Amino acid sequence: MSIADQPKKTAIADDVVLSERGIEARAAEARPVDSRGDFLNRELSWLEFNRRVLHEAVDDRTPLLERVRFLGIFTSNLDEFVMKRVGGIKRQIEEGVVTRTADGLTPQQQLSAIRQAVLPMLAEQARVYLKEIHPALAEQNIRLLRWSDLTRAQKTQAQDYFKTHVFPILTPLAVDPGHPFPFMSNLSTSLGVLLRHPKREEKLFARVKVPEGLPQWVPLKSAPDAFEFLGLIDLIRNNLSDLFPDMVLLDVMPFRITRNADVERDEEDAEDLLELIEQEVRQRRFEKAVRLEHAPKPNKWMLRFLMHELGLTDEDVYELPAELDYTGLKNVSDLALPSLRYEPWVPMVPQALADEDSDIFSVIRGGDLLVHHPYESFTASVERFISAAAVDPNVLAIKMTLYRTGADSIFIPTLIRAAEAGKQVVCLVELKARFDEERNILWAHALEKAGVHVVYGIVGLKTHTKTTLVVRQDADTLRCYAHIGTGNYHSQTAKLYTDLSLLTCKPPFTEDIVELFHYLTGRSLKKEYRKLLIAPVNMKERFMAMIEREIDNQAAGRPAHIVAKMNSLEDLDICRALYRASQSGVNVDLIVRGFCCLRPQVPGLSENIRVMSVIGRFLEHSRVFYFRNAAQDEAAGEFYIGSADWMYRNLLARVELISPIEDPPLKARCWQLLQIMLTDQRQAWDMQSDGTYIQRRPADDATGPTTLGTQQVLMNLTRAREG
Repeated sequence: MSIADQPKKTAIADDVVLSERGIEARAAEARPVDSRGDFLNRELSWLEFNRRVLHEAVDDRTPLLERVRFLGIFTSNLDEFVMKRVGGIKRQIEEGVVTRTADGLTPQQQLSAIRQAVLPMLAEQARVYLKEIHPALAEQNIRLLRWSDLTRAQKTQAQDYFKTHVFPILTPLAVDPGHPFPFMSNLSTSLGVLLRHPKREEKLFARVKVPEGLPQWVPLKSAPDAFEFLGLIDLIRNNLSDLFPDMVLLDVMPFRITRNADVERDEEDAEDLLELIEQEVRQRRFEKAVRLEHAPKPNKWMLRFLMHELGLTDEDVYELPAELDYTGLKNVSDLALPSLRYEPWVPMVPQALADEDSDIFSVIRGGDLLVHHPYESFTASVERFISAAAVDPNVLAIKMTLYRTGADSIFIPTLIRAAEAGKQVVCLVELKARFDEERNILWAHALEKAGVHVVYGIVGLKTHTKTTLVVRQDADTLRCYAHIGTGNYHSQTAKLYTDLSLLTCKPPFTEDIVELFHYLTGRSLKKEYRKLLIAPVNMKERFMAMIEREIDNQAAGRPAHIVAKMNSLEDLDICRALYRASQSGVNVDLIVRGFCCLRPQVPGLSENIRVMSVIGRFLEHSRVFYFRNAAQDEAAGEFYIGSADWMYRNLLARVELISPIEDPPLKARCWQLLQIMLTDQRQAWDMQSDGTYIQRRPADDATGPTTLGTQQVLMNLTRAREG
């Protein structure tokens, strides 16, 4: 009997059949894994990811204004890293934690390694800004000016702007026995001002906060074909005499502080989770400072004064060679100059949903829909599905998880309308979505007032799954419809993040989702699901079993292959299982946008594992998992999509959902996506065994899709398919 004629092993949904040796026995036979030599540091790997982001600003193939935007994205990413990760490590040190990471570093060693990694990146950011981007902007008549560059007329114009728009907002805060050191909010930019009374020798410190609500680069009236800007910091700095009349200005030092966002919480003893999170949000504002950034050539007296008052050491202080905050360049990168921007992209409507008057529930009954955002429209698919459910008289109930959504979200008013129309509406609002807590608290209150059943998830777990269930009385039966996504219900990020959405009404899927919502709202202890992988219930176990099944297939001479696309890879058990797969001869291809703690291409350990990352105009956010499972046709293997990365927190500390993709045409689309990414020669980076990355470059004479990059290829394919 040929391999093709051999009966397949039992599908994963029917419990994966493992070899008689079992996972534990095979693990014992595999090459031992040295936990300190065979894993990479999570924090340093994340910094390597941000280095790749910075390279988009360095790469002269990136359109000029997009290069400016990537300078800001790099800064924003680093800000969040310092708030969350550096803040957390510093808390560990304060609490006396000495536990080493998987690669063997203590918390203090991690802080030192982080600093050594960040410093050259900041230098490179400043270099490309000053030496390449700034001059290139000037060549395009976009001039970022200093006060000393202004003509007399421009100085008059700038001073008029200062008096009208800036001066009334400013609040100079002096520090002396009658004025305590002022509170400085997280990520605020300030001017430290060193003063002296004209008749005294005593030095005085004052702080002037740079207003956040104004453009950080003030547009000046220019010639019709030119765009000229003056930095707001420079404008304030050169008009300080208006704030301190008759005082002697000795020196000025721009600076910026970052506070810890890693706030501790004890949910087990909390009587009211909503109240606990509200308290945490308030507390975060006053958390300790963890970083001080300052402009070049700082005043040493002011710098030491700030470090003392903020409780910082030399290791916490960073000198920024050029700009303090590149996110302030947003109004420059947003200039409406198409030749200096990416080609505009408008998400296209999937053919199955092209008729706006058609009944979307009838379309879904005709077969599962797989929608790829932002290539295909989130508005015409996911928003339409939930909006239609809200007004359809045959819909009896809507249940939805809400992790992050935008300030202008259509989903909140839609759910409110549905509740007011008498439908049973349940919304799980994840209060613990970092940095979105305040918005989610407001949404929770608004939903509750409208009669929506609002729940806050399970104590100790974040609810990260992106799922909606619609219960509808169809003509023939009561039927459930579902949306399963890899991204948030956020209309704006759906235009910037690549994500997949599955719309289905197949009973094995929807019945599992009914049970999932019972788990979320009623504390069901159900452990068995027919189709879905649910964390923390069965997901990790099922993924581990699927990896072991590929090892079995390889050993038996059957086709075996693993491809996994995700944001981050960190779970050590999964890494060890992938190492065993590599040692057994299974080819493993990992497409990991962010950090990866697994070392690829290590002889004897992982020579059959390739890790790559794709960075581009869209943020790669979708999670796709492929296991060949002895299929003769590669595209006939098993495909899964969902909300979870292969991280400990996703597999065991969050509620997540991974769904199989079963229809052959949808499998073919998933396989096509993975192949486009794996063969990309424009946007792809290959990870080396030491954790560094090398960007692929097409040959000088190369042509074809691989030279365009994943995202351009997918835009072209979408146009051809839907246009």
